[in-house]
Amino acid sequence: MKSSHKLISSRKTAPKGVRRVVLLTGQLRVGGTEKQIFLLATGLARSGVEVDVVTLHSGGPYGDALELAGVPVHNAGFMALSSGARAVPHNLLAAARLVRMVRRLRPDVLHAFLYHAYVIGAPIAWLARVPVIVAGRRSLSIFKRLRYGSHTLERVATWLTRHVVANAVAVAQDAEKVEGLAPEKISVIYNGLPDSAFLPAVPAQISTDLPVVCCVANLMSHKGHRSLVEAVALLAARGTPCTLVLAGEGPERDVLITQAAALGVDLRLLGLRRDIEPLMHRASVVVLASLREGMSNAVMEAMAAGKPIVATAVGGTCELLSGRGLLVPPQAPGALADALERVLHDPRLGASLGSTARAWALDNLGVDSMIDRHLELYGRLLEERCAR
Repeated sequence: MKSSHKLISSRKTAPKGVRRVVLLTGQLRVGGTEKQIFLLATGLARSGVEVDVVTLHSGGPYGDALELAGVPVHNAGFMALSSGARAVPHNLLAAARLVRMVRRLRPDVLHAFLYHAYVIGAPIAWLARVPVIVAGRRSLSIFKRLRYGSHTLERVATWLTRHVVANAVAVAQDAEKVEGLAPEKISVIYNGLPDSAFLPAVPAQISTDLPVVCCVANLMSHKGHRSLVEAVALLAARGTPCTLVLAGEGPERDVLITQAAALGVDLRLLGLRRDIEPLMHRASVVVLASLREGMSNAVMEAMAAGKPIVATAVGGTCELLSGRGLLVPPQAPGALADALERVLHDPRLGASLGSTARAWALDNLGVDSMIDRHLELYGRLLEERCAR
């Protein structure tokens, strides 16, 4: 399907009238969305906008980093429904507390990220009389359907929302098709990369004489690590043994350890890491084997580092790597092994892919561009609201 979406044009200064913004999320642990919230919040603050970040239930490392950067972080105190019968009355009180908090902060814009934040945040912001309510879309609908079931709550929240921001054209098209969103109600703003992602870095210390295949992704089944381990085993059987380095944590950890041992793969599990640049610079090739994906920060970071990338052709990854990386079908270990083998056996191909990807990332994925596009959107929505 031909895309009708265009990236919002960028600007360099905060538009007149955007005084205060609240960014709402579930928590601030290590993750791609959390990193983008940190970059957006600190960037808006540098542009002269007052920014508050509100979490529904917990903080995390990015919460600490925001506080150190001078951005206030507030916790609404919601509780997981799995906590039992007391969760419902507790959360009703948390919702009332959140309404009072937002009224006290008096933002011009409330921007809610991820499912729980915008499903809860839209009615909260409406009750608090926030002029402009914005919701995020950062994954394909199949992920939400598998996890949350019906789209009913999402549709109610969207009815209360002034605008939706997707982080990829594929995500925007999916929201239009599945949720019935009007094209004029949704804009695409790519994730942003900090300046450090484009700078040289000392490669991480990984003791091996073999080529390093690096994957940065939480160890979840939909990230396709099992296919990746099988692909690396196929490479070894063909005479190209590699060291597979995985940065991330999750429920697949023990399964992957067992699988790698059975197949004789040299697997290194690094756990959660925030120092991604050194890992990228140590890698011979960066890979993402996801079964479904919105917009991968890891792929973006590999592009900024100028590394050759092999990834599955899902979601926003296709937009990032079209002509700038090697794309293969998901759950196809043989095709994944073929692509990895091409890059590892042809240094000129790897260098060409890496330099092309880096040049495109420099033009399209800088953090300043991401911040400017949000500022332009907030300003336009606020002007439209005032005009009405």
